[in-house]
Amino acid sequence: MAHKQEQQEEDKVRLDKWLWAARFYKTRALAKAAIESGKVHHRGERCKPGKEPRIGDEYEIRTGFDERTVQVLALSIVRRGAPEAQALYAETEASIAKRETAAAQRKAGALGVSTDGKPTKKQRRDLFKFHGSAHD
Repeated sequence: MAHKQEQQEEDKVRLDKWLWAARFYKTRALAKAAIESGKVHHRGERCKPGKEPRIGDEYEIRTGFDERTVQVLALSIVRRGAPEAQALYAETEASIAKRETAAAQRKAGALGVSTDGKPTKKQRRDLFKFHGSAHD
């Protein structure tokens, strides 16, 4: 009977708890904050922390620079080791390819301007001239 009650409890899992158990976020509070700030979407819409994920649902999850699209394979409210956590979801092939491409671009320095630090006086004058600033 206790097993049956455990099974019913695992059927009703909060999204923030599942994201924490699947090791997308280090704490449940971080998972809740990410959901509330719009970093987790289901069917193109923002989610709430109390939403109950179901097996087969797809979520778009942003963590740092990475954006993943994952499909729920199993539900859990217990945070375990990484191999067990990875069994809770499957990342889509398109998501993996997109993430690897973005990582390669970041590594190559294609996203963003790399500088050698503070601009020199001449570079600063050129910037002001370029932006049309009144600081001549």
